[in-house]
Amino acid sequence: MQSKYLPAEERRSLTVEAVVVLSGAQNPSEITTAAIAKHMNVTQGALFRHFPTKDAIWEAVMEWVTNRLLDRIDHAAEGACSPMDGLRAMFMSHIEFVIEYPGVPRMMFGELQRAEAAPATKIARMLIKRYAERLAKKLEEAKAAGEAANDLDTHAAAILFIGMIQGLVMQSLLSGDIKGVRTHAHGVLGIYLRGVKSGASDAETLNARTPRGKIRR
Repeated sequence: MQSKYLPAEERRSLTVEAVVVLSGAQNPSEITTAAIAKHMNVTQGALFRHFPTKDAIWEAVMEWVTNRLLDRIDHAAEGACSPMDGLRAMFMSHIEFVIEYPGVPRMMFGELQRAEAAPATKIARMLIKRYAERLAKKLEEAKAAGEAANDLDTHAAAILFIGMIQGLVMQSLLSGDIKGVRTHAHGVLGIYLRGVKSGASDAETLNARTPRGKIRR
């Protein structure tokens, strides 16, 4: 990378991109400012002219992740012809995002596991919240369009949607093949969408099968 005479904002962007790249090859928690500087071919002093602390670098990285991922799923949903197609597009765009930036899920898992409320951790948690809100809204649209069950718990369905992606990503990371996340994505999504479309809730099904006056044990 070029190391001199870059505007401050461009230098900050290059630093963020360097962390994203490095996170795809190693444990993000083990990335040092020395490693970032070496990757960028600059001194550590040059880094700290744009970021006062290492935590400030991670905060900028998580802001980058938030903006990129939410923009990606928003764009995918906008191009869909129906709410259900929108959910499908959001899911697959997230999968492709992970494949393109394999360091991102490593960073997300690391930040979400931190006990202390560091700025980057707060941003990661807010990302999940904003993502879930988008999903819940799309699921409500699906209900209004008759594409999802009227009794669907959209909050729970949104959490499950995110959890499915996290599970697929975790499996691919454990296997050492991040692109493998694409292998089971369509099948997992298909099961989810069939559940969302189901017309009867578990409670209704249970009540229908339980004779009046009897307690089901």
